[in-house]
Amino acid sequence: MENSPQVERVDFRIKSAREGYEVLLRNKDAITNKAGIDQNPILFVHGATYGSTDTFDYKIGDYSWMDMLAQHGFDVWCLDILGYGRSDRPKEMGEAPENNPPLSDTEHAVSEIHQAVSFILDRRNCKQVDLIGYSWGTATCGSYAGRYPELVGRLFLSGALWIEEGSSSPVKDLIPAEIGAYRTVTVDAMMKRWATGLDDKSIDSIVSESDRRDWCIFTAGCDPDFETNGFLRAPTGVVKDFAAFSQSGDAWYDPGLIRCPVQIAVGELDQETTPLQGQQVFAKLVNAKSKQLTVIGQGTHSLLLENNRHQLHKLSLDFLNSTA
Repeated sequence: MENSPQVERVDFRIKSAREGYEVLLRNKDAITNKAGIDQNPILFVHGATYGSTDTFDYKIGDYSWMDMLAQHGFDVWCLDILGYGRSDRPKEMGEAPENNPPLSDTEHAVSEIHQAVSFILDRRNCKQVDLIGYSWGTATCGSYAGRYPELVGRLFLSGALWIEEGSSSPVKDLIPAEIGAYRTVTVDAMMKRWATGLDDKSIDSIVSESDRRDWCIFTAGCDPDFETNGFLRAPTGVVKDFAAFSQSGDAWYDPGLIRCPVQIAVGELDQETTPLQGQQVFAKLVNAKSKQLTVIGQGTHSLLLENNRHQLHKLSLDFLNSTA
């Protein structure tokens, strides 16, 4: 972004919702904007496998999604839940996965989001944040917005997850017969998952193979043992929740509790959080102050890292700047 203000990054390590551990809370803010603006701080929350620092703050070209918002005057934050990204790994992640139960489920994540929101509100002396959740992060942020409506000004859901009884999804292939504390993901598996449902020509037209592989290697490298083991470890609390809710039919959260304006965005070719799932969440937002659903063409579940990410960026910027 030419002639954009310089962005300063500050990493905080705050207390995890689990005693004895710390999680990473990153802030990006334009240096020329230190006097503050009227908009709420923004908090990004990641999905089921990859941390926020490796998605929302991954630079493609000269800037990340977080950089873009900071350069437009926003006070931008992102959180890595315990066991993800640059946050601490629980001791169980150093043992065989079958030795312990699933780690960092949705309830844990909501508690950790509250830790982060409380830190931000206290540090900035403000009353609300705006939330941007991606994939599983739409369920954790949606849960949080419903539980603490007074603390959330706006809610942006990128790939709105919604699971109903008997739901069919490629994510089910990730669920082992016995769910341990964590699962492992190789770079090749990350590449294959990204291209779900597409042939080589189709996925290459959306994002180049070299860009995909560069991101996969970079992101897997956040695991401190990647160079030794060759894989990324991801907590399985979300997998446990997915299995339970898809079998029982219980709702992951209640969108009807959300009061703030909501923007849902989904890639046309997303096979994990599909446009249909976005429509299901949209219909259940019966008490939202306003709501909008946007389908972005030629985008997969990883739209935020693809050629059409600029459409997602602009949509978020327009939504966060809106007075409606």
